Amino acid sequence: MSDANLWAPWRMQYIRGLGDKPDAKTSGGGGGSFLADYWASPEKDRENMVLHRSVHAMILLNRYPYTNGHLMVAPGRAVADLTMLGREERADLMELIVLAERLLTAAMNPQGVNIGINIGKCAGAGLPGHLHVHLVPRWAGDTNFMSVIGSVRVVPQALEEVYEELAGVLPKVISD
Repeated sequence: MSDANLWAPWRMQYIRGLGDKPDAKTSGGGGGSFLADYWASPEKDRENMVLHRSVHAMILLNRYPYTNGHLMVAPGRAVADLTMLGREERADLMELIVLAERLLTAAMNPQGVNIGINIGKCAGAGLPGHLHVHLVPRWAGDTNFMSVIGSVRVVPQALEEVYEELAGVLPKVISD
């Protein structure tokens, strides 16, 4: 019996970008990450899937989502962990995490949300030099046979559609 192929050419961009890059702890916090690039280019927010910015951080869609609506909240400044942020930066980051959770709830009505931070490569950080928080909306049954048997995820909605859906709800969530 041979395995069938499930083509996911969009993953190649991610795989090629995984090379060993300097860690912010050893490089003095210098940027070099796509998050630092996004922070420096607010005029490209729609193209970069950035939904919202505050003084110190931003909410954006994950281009390689675990589930539909997978968001990230990242400080503008490239740092490796929470201890490297000042009090105001940490408070601002937390406020955006709360806003992102409210946004997911209002727009997508998930039955739960996983919120997590991976600090360091061995903890699973794919971008160890630029701290970011993942918010993954969850629904009963969203881990189906494809993940268990095929080791793949099925994401049922295009990123651009998710962006438009969330961006449409964002003004109401911010004003509440």
